[in-house]
Amino acid sequence: MEHTMGIERQQAGGSGTAKVMLYAAGILLIAEAIGSFTFKIGPGKVVLLPMIWALLLGAALGLASERWKSAARLDTSNQFLAAAILQPALLLFVSKLGLMVGSALPKLAAAGWALAFQEFGHFVGTILLGLPLALLLGIKREAIGATFSVGREPSLAIIGEKYGMDSAEGRGVLAEYLTGTVFGAVFIAIFAGFVASLGIFDPLAMAMGSGVGSGSMMAAASGAIAAQQDAETAKSVLAFAAASNLITTTIGTYFTLFISLPLAVWGYRVLEPLIGRTTKASTQDDASARPSLGDLQTEAPSLGYGGKLLAWVVTAAMALVCDWMAHGTTPLVGLPGIAIMVGATIVGDALARVTGSKIPAVCWVSVVAMFLTSPWCPWGTQISALSAHNDFLGVTTPMLAFAGLSIAKDIPAFRRLGWRIVLVSFVANAGTFIGATLVAQLFHI
Repeated sequence: MEHTMGIERQQAGGSGTAKVMLYAAGILLIAEAIGSFTFKIGPGKVVLLPMIWALLLGAALGLASERWKSAARLDTSNQFLAAAILQPALLLFVSKLGLMVGSALPKLAAAGWALAFQEFGHFVGTILLGLPLALLLGIKREAIGATFSVGREPSLAIIGEKYGMDSAEGRGVLAEYLTGTVFGAVFIAIFAGFVASLGIFDPLAMAMGSGVGSGSMMAAASGAIAAQQDAETAKSVLAFAAASNLITTTIGTYFTLFISLPLAVWGYRVLEPLIGRTTKASTQDDASARPSLGDLQTEAPSLGYGGKLLAWVVTAAMALVCDWMAHGTTPLVGLPGIAIMVGATIVGDALARVTGSKIPAVCWVSVVAMFLTSPWCPWGTQISALSAHNDFLGVTTPMLAFAGLSIAKDIPAFRRLGWRIVLVSFVANAGTFIGATLVAQLFHI
């Protein structure tokens, strides 16, 4: 009897995986067909890229499925499966980021101590301001995911691997990601412009503070600062902001993993008993907070190595489609770069398993990918040229399609967080800008 039930679950799991991947592929095609959409809000602007449409469409599909009665519905077990697929998909993004950065390592080495040490400000600033506020507002362990960084793609990868995207920490970082994506650029442009108008900080220190690890937020903040400077200073502001952002997306991954995340966990343990409150925003971490689904799965399943390999291949294929639709890069042209990206991910994941996961896979994948395009790799120039055919947004869009498909199961928790998580996100973004600017000011002046 138990053997029969096991076979049925395996078959259901296989059909569920096919269903989730088919839905993700359909969402990706629609998102890329919609394309980018830009609109202004005050002095800033919001750019909705295909990856955002993918995230929103996936969430909408999950919510709509609650009313379906057919076999095509995306039930909660499918949503947890999407969360499981998302975790290996995130490693592909880290691999692509490493391939982009490897050739720029000499530039980073020459950037100077101010650019290096301001990373402390970026990630500590989010915790010093954001974490206490989140606890005072009644947010529980979601506060860790929401305040250990500004919640961009590498942060999703770190939380996904360490806690799983179906955890309270996963909900927190995803809520921070959503808030930062929709409102982050507008908020940071207004805030940075206001701080620049006070004349307290050196423009170049504020430029370094602008490199928070998000291209759109960096551009918005540095643009608002540069607009208040003379032409020559404005050029320097933009250059320093770009260098800072590059460092944040590379070295910053290790800062978040080994410094800011442990600091956020420690801060939560110390502060929650002292200032933590229980409000409508408070959620439970245990299984009792989840709906009762009988025999259906109520936590992200373990994919196994075969499942991870399938996730990498399917996500890579979807990335090729994105490049084709967005940039006209044919799959034949983009395939070598994508194959290198997948290969770096497989090698990095294997190193993590061989070493007993003492060093997370996200670090190994990043190191392997950076080496392949670095000056120390004999084929670095050729690999970099092949990888340049693949846009990193092409990897981000399928990743967020899976994230969107997994969101509906957490909507009750997001509703409880409500305006509180938006406020915490704004304060965390302000904290990372001010913290990094202060540190850069000390080293630059």
